[in-house]
Amino acid sequence: MVTYKPLWHTLIDQGMKKMELVERVGMSRATLSKLNNDNYVALEVLDRICKELNCPIEAVVEIKKDPDE
Repeated sequence: MVTYKPLWHTLIDQGMKKMELVERVGMSRATLSKLNNDNYVALEVLDRICKELNCPIEAVVEIKKDPDE
């Protein structure tokens, strides 16, 4: 199970709005929707986010164990 809660905390820490991130990274609103809903996104997008925010991947995504397992 993937969660992007670390990304939202990182954005708050850096004083950046979600739409500003969309523009600076060059991703679509559909991708933002996937992030908001904890759906999978391409690793390339996560890489661009990390580069733009100058942070490690752990500051963007967290992998959690599926509670059904």
